[in-house]
Formats: sequence, structure tokens, C-alpha cells
Amino acid sequence: RTLDASGTKPAGMVRVPGAQTPTGRVDDFFIDRTEVTNRQFKEFVAADGYETREFWTEPFELDGRSIPWDEAMEQFVDQTGRPGPSTWQAGTYADGDADHPVTGVSWYEAAAYAAFAGRSLPTSVHWGLARGEQTPIISFYQLGGFAVYAPFSNFGADGTVPAGSLPGITAYGAVDMAGNAREWNANRSPFGRIVRGGAWGDNTYMFGEPSQAPPFDRSPKNGFRCARYSEGDEVAAASQLVTFSEGPDFYAMEPVADEIFELYRERFLYDEAPLNANVERRSEEHPDYVYERVTFDAAYRGERVIGHLFLPRNASPPYQTVVYVPGSAALLHPSSEDMGQYYEYPVFLSFLVKNGRAVFFPVYAGTFERGRADLPQLVAGGQQKTRLHSGFLTDVVRDFSRSVDYLESRDDIDRDRLAYYGMSWGGWLGAIIPAVETRVATAIVAFGGLIDAGRPEVHPINYVGRVSMPVLMLNGRYDSNFLLDTSIQPMFELLGTPDEQKELKLFESDHIIPKNDLIRETLDWLDQYLGPVD
Repeated sequence: RTLDASGTKPAGMVRVPGAQTPTGRVDDFFIDRTEVTNRQFKEFVAADGYETREFWTEPFELDGRSIPWDEAMEQFVDQTGRPGPSTWQAGTYADGDADHPVTGVSWYEAAAYAAFAGRSLPTSVHWGLARGEQTPIISFYQLGGFAVYAPFSNFGADGTVPAGSLPGITAYGAVDMAGNAREWNANRSPFGRIVRGGAWGDNTYMFGEPSQAPPFDRSPKNGFRCARYSEGDEVAAASQLVTFSEGPDFYAMEPVADEIFELYRERFLYDEAPLNANVERRSEEHPDYVYERVTFDAAYRGERVIGHLFLPRNASPPYQTVVYVPGSAALLHPSSEDMGQYYEYPVFLSFLVKNGRAVFFPVYAGTFERGRADLPQLVAGGQQKTRLHSGFLTDVVRDFSRSVDYLESRDDIDRDRLAYYGMSWGGWLGAIIPAVETRVATAIVAFGGLIDAGRPEVHPINYVGRVSMPVLMLNGRYDSNFLLDTSIQPMFELLGTPDEQKELKLFESDHIIPKNDLIRETLDWLDQYLGPVD
């Protein structure tokens, strides 16, 4: 590590060591310790930053066309029509938010502020180095971001917190690179510009995955920090277009014949056997629900499935019930204790219970305390085409079916009004599980799509066309995990569901769509296919 002489380091910045990267050698550079705050951005506004053209060096591109300065400036106003971020009113930020990261800014506004401050937006390469991308603890998939930073960062919340107020800190002293505001980078992307780090309303794995948004996007998630490069450092290579892996052409893939598919489907079936179910804990402390932690026999190897059941207080049994399949963070999270506080419950599930529907959240094979040491390689490494991976997915699907067995055994659950609800990892499994487990009446696939994973016996292409139940897909147009043209759209079009019973809703977002849109569309769909809550 290089020690900087007193007074030589730029104020509010930390030094990041240079490194060899895929785009070439990067010299030492400085990056803001915190995200730019409302207080700092107000200095730019007060200095007539929105009227000073020299700060706005990039040509304005909106909906595929170049637009003049005056038209662009009309976009950059607050909620009352004054120059400023979309989250401000009357030309300023909300009381008490001075030290929160500024949000609601477009890429152009972030770049203009950087020019005003005599700095730059970091390239994706520089931003990645600053988060510790080449340090052992981050480069190790199972730990990077999830176990180390996520518990100490602002994810799964309803808004920002003061910059630097949480203990999540990188190896070089930068804070809030995980969560709080997602941060604009300099690089172009297929749909606009790169944003990184994830935001207060995102899942934890967004810390590790570059995303994208149109440069005029002014989401309340959008913030930024600045970088300063050493004199003579060549950053052009690091500023190049960032693209995302598109995967295969699913339309060109040929599903197996029905007789072969029946052999594949057989692998998920199991002999009828007692559940030996046990309610291990019951709590009536929460005002919205009665909580039960249950266990029952799995369909394999003498294992037990854990289930977290949330029964609504504002409805009467038998309850409509949504069976949830979570995002991939569940594969790395060590425990499902306090499931009501786990990120995905308050963000993606609590509204269902408040609406009068029960939620069942099983701990599937490989998730939470049922995790496995080999999962990183099976799920995201080089072993997705192995029989071991096929066995893992088979266990997951069987756990879902066994969960339905359990729900059907209860008098307080309406067995005819069950729904599948999968998010991200659970979203792409929505191409498989509903083709096998037909006792659920409908499926909601949130932030999912087709991926090229698995041997033929578990490959989504052999299942998606056999899904026949009503399906709602909810996706962000700029998702970099499941690309619209090569993953999302193919899944929707290849679903075997009749056209009049499937719907794809696209939103102007990346991986995680706005919460209010998720709530509205999900409840409307469940009302349509399960019926309104009694």
C-alpha cells in the first residue's frame, strides 16, 4: 500500500492500487470515500451547474436521437420543476437528508457534477477495483459481497441512509459501494450506461453484477461517486462499451419428444410417504401474521425440509397460499432464522400477507442452512452440465412438490388456490417447476428468463413448452442478468400456456422492478386466477 504525504491526497477520497485488468494496466487512482451527498450536489446547483454548459461535455441522446441543450435541460428538474434531482422539491432535498447520497440523477447530471468537481465518473474497471474485485475475499464467489459486505450495507430497504453510516467498507476504505445508491459508471452499455453496486431496494447479489440504465434515467435508486486518475493514466480502454453475455438462440433449440420428456419427468416423482410433519415453533407476536416454522420429510435420502409459513391475520381460513422460490442469494445465506426479517420477505412477500394470502417459504435443497460447499461451482461455475447439477435441481423440484404435499395436509390451506411465485433464480426455475408440479393454479415469474443451464434432463428448453397454467412474467427492460431479446422474450413466447393466459409486463428498470409495480401486477393477477381474498 502507498502512503500519501499529508495534504497530497484529494479531500474525501481513498487511494486504490493499480492492477493488471482485462482491458490493460490501470495505475493507482483515487475514488470518493462515500457516494456524493445531497449537501455536495447542492453546491453544484447553487453554482448554476445546470446553466453552465462547460460542465456538460457529452452529447445528449434520448430514445435513439440527439437532442439539443435546451431540450435536455427540460428533463433535469425536480418534482416542482426546478433544476435538480428527481427526488428533490423546490430546488432542494428533504429535511434531514443532507448527508444521504444524492439520488434521482441521470448519467448526464452525474457526469456534469464530476466535471464541476474536477473529477470523473469511474469506469467500470476502476469501480470494480475499488470495490476490491481482485482481493481474495471478493473474487471468491461464495463470500464476495454476500457474506462480507451485504450484512453491513443498505439492501432491501425503503430508501437511502446517510452516506458512510453503515460499517460495510472495502479493503481500500470506500463505503457504501454495496447498496444504498447504485452508482453510475462512465462506460456505455447496450441500453445506455453502466450502473453498479446495487441500491437500497435491490437484492444483495447486485453488488457483484454490473447493470445498466438509459443515460436519462432518473430513478430514485441512481447515485454516483467520483474518481480522480493519475496524470497520464490512459483510461480509454477501461471506458469501452460493456456488453453482456447473450447465451444461445433458444428459438433454434429443439425440445425432446413427449416420450423422452416423460422419462425426464419421472426423475422428479417419488413414492407416497408420510410427511411426519412437525410445527417446531409458532408465534403470534406480529400484527400482520401468525408465523409457523415447520419441518417435514423430504422425498430423498432421509432429509428434512424446513418451511416458514406466514398466515394472514386479516383473512379467514382456508387461505389462498403462495409458495415462494427465492433468488440466488438464498444459496449463499447461512441461515433462515428470522425469515420475517430476511430481505426477500419484507420486499417481495409481505404485501401478499397484508392482502390476506398465506405465504409458504420452503428452505430448498442447497439454500440457507441446507447449503452445500459445492454449490458455487454447480450454480455459477463450470459444473452446470454435470449429473451432480441435475441431482441438485431434482432435489429442489421435489422439495417444492413436497411443500405442496404439506400444504394439502392442512385444513387451513385452500388446496385449490395455490400459486407458484419465483424471483430471479426462482424466476428461471419457473420454466421447469410449473411443468412438473401442476397442483398449483398459476405461476408468477418475477425477474426471470431462460438460461442455458443443465443437462437435457433438467434443461429449461425441455420444460418451458410443457407449462400450461396461467403465467405472469414481470421483468425490467434493461435487465443484464436476463437479457430481454435472448432470455426474457424467448421464455415468454416458448411457454406452453395459451396466449390468452400468459402476460409479460416490462418496466423501465434493470433486474428488480419498482416495488409498487410488483405489488399491483401480482395482486391483480392473483385476484384474476385465484379469486379475490374472501
